[in-house]
Amino acid sequence: MNRLEGRVALVTGAASGIGRATAERLAQEGAAVVVTDIQDEMGQETVRGLTTAGARAVFVHHDVTSEEDWGSAVTRAETEFGGLDILVNNAGMGDLKTIEETTLAEWERTVAVDQTGVFLGMKHAAALLAASGNGAVVNISSIFGTSGGFGTSPAYHAAKGAVRTLTKNVALHWADKGVRVNSIHPGFIETPILESAKGTAFEQAMIDLTPMGRLGRPAEVAAGVAYLASDDAAFVTGLELYIDGGYLAR
Repeated sequence: MNRLEGRVALVTGAASGIGRATAERLAQEGAAVVVTDIQDEMGQETVRGLTTAGARAVFVHHDVTSEEDWGSAVTRAETEFGGLDILVNNAGMGDLKTIEETTLAEWERTVAVDQTGVFLGMKHAAALLAASGNGAVVNISSIFGTSGGFGTSPAYHAAKGAVRTLTKNVALHWADKGVRVNSIHPGFIETPILESAKGTAFEQAMIDLTPMGRLGRPAEVAAGVAYLASDDAAFVTGLELYIDGGYLAR
């Protein structure tokens, strides 16, 4: 399908995993894609794959905690492709410690990437999204933006929970301005981050906790992004879409 023909998307954290799969899916749907990440070589590789397949795409080095970088990324979308219709706030990082073990610096870094980065993205993209006429934002939260998980990773849970509520807040603010804002909450997804867990008890635990009995695939999350970014979701804003194999249905 070409549901996004003629539109321009900016996807953060698109060098690998869910971000890369999202960039690929949006390009397949016809969008021009601004691929952003701090991993330059892998980001360029993503772009090479897209352009080889016939898509329009550029890479921008982008630290989502930096206002200056956000200004540059959004400006690049406008100068390269004429505007911005779709913003996918995907870049993120995790933490594994308990609250007692987590330092203030670790807390602030995780919140800066996972929460503040989403705020900055919507703030800096606001004008172009409103001018688009087809503005759509998809914020990648997590099942742990809703669930307390296992009692660890406090900064990650707090930040992803904030993304969940911020999404609804901005969705209401922009509801009459032609910009839709939704969040996706992935469960356990088979990304490069989990490569070291392959074949371990940790991987099996994630599978056992998922009612469908397997890990999710990045392409399955990307399909959700494509739906929410398209006119098929024209009456959908403020939604939480769980792509989690039934985890939160328990």
